[in-house]
Amino acid sequence: MIKITTFVDYKDKFYTKNMKIFVKPTDSIKPKTGESQTATYMYVAILVIFALAQLFSFDEFIVLIESFKLPNYMLTAQILASIIVVLEVLSLPFLLRLKLSPRMRIISMVFGWLVPIVWLKLTLWLVFTSPAVTNIGFLGTVIDLIPGWWAVFISLAMGLLAAWASWGMWPTLNKAK
Repeated sequence: MIKITTFVDYKDKFYTKNMKIFVKPTDSIKPKTGESQTATYMYVAILVIFALAQLFSFDEFIVLIESFKLPNYMLTAQILASIIVVLEVLSLPFLLRLKLSPRMRIISMVFGWLVPIVWLKLTLWLVFTSPAVTNIGFLGTVIDLIPGWWAVFISLAMGLLAAWASWGMWPTLNKAK
């Protein structure tokens, strides 16, 4: 006797066919070059250090983001602090070449692109509008890093590493080799 534990009819082929794309993990493709693999590991190291430092002092990190005086700064600070950390953490599965479904691999890669974009916008905001801020927030509030043009260049360098890592391990929707 077959026990049905869901409300979906097990004979529904449309449901079964469409759900297979979400749950089947595939191996990642190997990086195209050794340099792209090195760039990927550098980007992973940066993201892990950023995420750990930000999570270590997350309550203070939210207060730090509030001090940036973004529009609607209290709500924006809470949402932005959460988004930054989530993007940094969820971009790691693609970069570490974990076994993922093809869709999740693409989502993780896009999150890896969004991290430097968010930091670039935030650093440019601080450079042009908030000269009184004493910490950029890359490392949360664990280590104070003064905002300035160097932070914009770090964000651009992170974008370059993200692009290089994506080029080296571009995911395909076909079966990985």
